[in-house]
Amino acid sequence: MEARLFQSILLEIKNKVPFILGVVDGTGNIVSCTELRFIGENVESAGEFFLSGAEDGEFGGYTFKRLGGYENGVEYAIFASQSGETAALVCLITSVAISNSKSLYDEKHDKLTFIKKMIMDNILPGDIYIKSREMQFQNDAKRVVYLVKMEVSQDVAVVELLQKMFPDKQRDFVITVTENEVVLVKELKTGESKEVMKIARQIDAALAGELGLEHVIGIGTVAMQLKDVSRSYKEAQISVEVGQVFEEDLTVMNYESLGIGRLIYQLPTTMCEMFLSEIFKKGSIESLDAETLLTVHKFFENNLNVSETARKLFVHRNTLVYRLEKIKKLTGLDLREFDNAIVLKVALMVKKYLKSREGLN
Repeated sequence: MEARLFQSILLEIKNKVPFILGVVDGTGNIVSCTELRFIGENVESAGEFFLSGAEDGEFGGYTFKRLGGYENGVEYAIFASQSGETAALVCLITSVAISNSKSLYDEKHDKLTFIKKMIMDNILPGDIYIKSREMQFQNDAKRVVYLVKMEVSQDVAVVELLQKMFPDKQRDFVITVTENEVVLVKELKTGESKEVMKIARQIDAALAGELGLEHVIGIGTVAMQLKDVSRSYKEAQISVEVGQVFEEDLTVMNYESLGIGRLIYQLPTTMCEMFLSEIFKKGSIESLDAETLLTVHKFFENNLNVSETARKLFVHRNTLVYRLEKIKKLTGLDLREFDNAIVLKVALMVKKYLKSREGLN
């Protein structure tokens, strides 16, 4: 790629300079030149220039200007076949032109930039397939998005940690979304739920153990095609938002496991308020005190089993029955009946959701 990029710029300059202009690599071999017949030959004084460590200078009658920004220890320099101010200025201008072209090329062909544009919906759906082929993406590889949301800004540390855990930059992409949010787009081997959760638990343990960060991790569904990665990202966002409302004690939220909470989250607040007003008498749901709410939650946790719930609450069975009768009197719902229990379960979740929305307004 570099040689083609160098050559295209040098050919544009060829008729505008009165001397030979070209690019040499770290061994002094000419890789691009305004005179094509010299490509492959060696400029002996280039070795002296590179050994000097200088950014530019005159060596052996040639003028050199080092080119930076190339990985894996590759070195390049612009050379002019004469010395003097004009040659130095032309080398400088050519190096700027090459650097600017390289930046544009890297942005166009950088996989990480492409993935970020895709999840942010900054690329047209019709262009995804075309551009992914240009960058040699495996279109049908299984991928999933993990969204790490932190209580405090630690995006740099999280990015470094995730890149260390998943170093394959051709398949796994770590992207900073905001100062408090970092995304990992992970290519999977099987795409099975066990694999997805295993990776999530590894990230969770590393964030807590190595960085000591307060965080939550949202997981989208597995994307079977590259174009679906954007959907997985949005699902990971929903996982975090819904999980923080209904599952405050969890640090890993999976979109596929959100259940009723995901349904409630997608409802308009006006519909939620209407539901509560139709199911309960005015103020009845607010009349449930902390002890009563604890009883309700334990009753649900133990699958509406009176004896088991009483044991977990360390109360007599009759005491629990009394509390359930009290709830029935306040709400009109007998939790020992499955349908009534479902109504109250959903109502409490709706109430919790509305309370979370109030904090955003």
